[in-house]
Order: sequence, then C-alpha cells, then structure tokens
Amino acid sequence: MMDRKELEVLLANKNIRRDAYSLNGGLPNEAYCLDGKNGIWKTYYSERGSAVSVKEFDTENDACEYFLNWIIH
Repeated sequence: MMDRKELEVLLANKNIRRDAYSLNGGLPNEAYCLDGKNGIWKTYYSERGSAVSVKEFDTENDACEYFLNWIIH
C-alpha cells in the first residue's frame, strides 16, 4: 500500500523535480497534483489556475499508484 510519504520518496529517487508536483493539492503553477479530501482522492494537472485532466480515486493507494505512473511517463 502506497501513501503520499512513500510516493514522495519514490519521486525523489526517480529525480523528479520537486517543483513539478504537489502532493498537497492546490493550484501551483504548471504542476502535477494529488489531493485527498473527505475520503476522495484526486489527481490533476494545475494549468493557469485550473485543474485539468482530473481523475478521482476511492483510495490513497490507487491515487498514488496512478500519480507515479502518470508523472514518470
């Protein structure tokens, strides 16, 4: 089971720039994002103040696995 902390370690090990993503949601400039609220996990790309390519997941593990594959490919 993967969580945000493990995902962060994996991203660092793969040399993914820290400014390329946010694991705490929000709308940072041009970044991949992971956000979890009220039991719903979302991944999206923050572009010009909007969330695009939004996907929802029921578990943190599923969202983290998708996020990792998405950002490295």
